[in-house]
Amino acid sequence: MACIFCEISSGNAPASFVYKDKDVFGIMSLEQPNPYKVLIIPHAHVENIYELNDDLAASVFQATTKVARAIRDASNCEGLNIVQSNGKAGQQDVFHFHLHILPRFFDDKIIFDWDNKPANREILDSLAKEIRESFL
Repeated sequence: MACIFCEISSGNAPASFVYKDKDVFGIMSLEQPNPYKVLIIPHAHVENIYELNDDLAASVFQATTKVARAIRDASNCEGLNIVQSNGKAGQQDVFHFHLHILPRFFDDKIIFDWDNKPANREILDSLAKEIRESFL
């Protein structure tokens, strides 16, 4: 099956572009829970965050900040969320890395909901140690 983001990048599928450089492009999301929602996508087919190299990750986030500022200025949004999903369990539905920039307004009724209860310090220290050891 062809990748829709690769098709858009190559000019073989339509999109409403807001940004483009040699590594990354930004397009209006087809889904607009709030107006001005944009997707930031690398031209290279990279399935998820784990496959991004350092240079491409830097390009993606540099483009993200530029587009986020432009969205803020165009929409007068009161905040924004940057959402990025990986794997089916993470609710990724297009398997080409992309970020969602979602402008937020106080009355928009969009809710990200999870338990915000602080964890025990010993548990946090143990988890942090496991992550640190994974760098080796």
